[in-house]
Amino acid sequence: MGAVVKDKKVSDMTAGELQELIKRSVHEALDSDYGLELRPEIEEELRESMQQEKRGEGIPLKEAKKKLGL
Repeated sequence: MGAVVKDKKVSDMTAGELQELIKRSVHEALDSDYGLELRPEIEEELRESMQQEKRGEGIPLKEAKKKLGL
């Protein structure tokens, strides 16, 4: 569905538009990053990190936390 117009009255919305508005509102309330996009370089870093994990590279989270004093 396209963007719902800000000044549109609920009574003028279709059931689908209202449902989408409610879904978006719930997502925004639960996740402050909802709707944000990752920069391409961050996306690539995440992919590489997942590949490293599959190859058995890297260090366990517990060890990383210990090294960082967390």
